[in-house]
Amino acid sequence: MPALVAGIHVFTMWRHSIDVDGRNKSGHDEGRGKAMQKSFVRGARAQTRAYSPAVITAGAARTIWLAGHTGVVDEAGKSLAGDFDGQCRQTFRNIEKTLAEAGAKLADLVTMTVFLIDARHTTRMTELRAEILGKDFPASAAITVAGFALPDMMIEIQAVAVAA
Repeated sequence: MPALVAGIHVFTMWRHSIDVDGRNKSGHDEGRGKAMQKSFVRGARAQTRAYSPAVITAGAARTIWLAGHTGVVDEAGKSLAGDFDGQCRQTFRNIEKTLAEAGAKLADLVTMTVFLIDARHTTRMTELRAEILGKDFPASAAITVAGFALPDMMIEIQAVAVAA
């Protein structure tokens, strides 16, 4: 049962700390000029929804701010209109390409805001995100919108990555 502190439910969470090459670490480095490390605050509900309530970074690192990415067409230029899974997967591929150009990877994501055209896609997006990202999830919010700049868009993701 969560504790009630100043009107806010406090759930038990745990932190998992890794350095950028994925090795487990105990604790986390606050020093500058040292290897960048990431810690993930985790909660049971957060893990089932493929996000972390918070991601803590420390050490020498670069912050990469990603504009909104979408996936309305696939790699061959074929329309993905009406195909939520296709658009979601393509959106993550496009984010991955942008991160690669910036010298980073999907594992470097620390937060993302997911905009969805229909709240009924939230669970499927969560399943796909868990499949694509693995086990260390960025902090995240999912927001349902009334529409996008392009009528065929079903998802857009804006994100921040921190990379060594």
